[in-house]
Amino acid sequence: MPIEYVAMMVPFAGISIAYFSIWTKHRRKMMDKKAAISSAQADQNAVTMREMQARIQVLETIVTDSGFDLAHKIEDLRATSNGSPAHTQRQSAPLSL
Repeated sequence: MPIEYVAMMVPFAGISIAYFSIWTKHRRKMMDKKAAISSAQADQNAVTMREMQARIQVLETIVTDSGFDLAHKIEDLRATSNGSPAHTQRQSAPLSL
């Protein structure tokens, strides 16, 4: 290979190395931003999960309460929405799942 070609390749190699350096810094910044976003999303998911678990615990407490009569309450709601008076005499019925 003639020396002229080598002399022409040196500036291109320098430019290539500079470009590669800039590109890797950019990729590193992008990866850091993605990691920060993922971390924030994970934190938000954890908060949402805790809120949902608290709601589920409340619902479980309501459903497992011994005085809870789901069927009767549903019938009361149906009667109220149809315009007829709600039941005045309550009968406890066991809740079956």
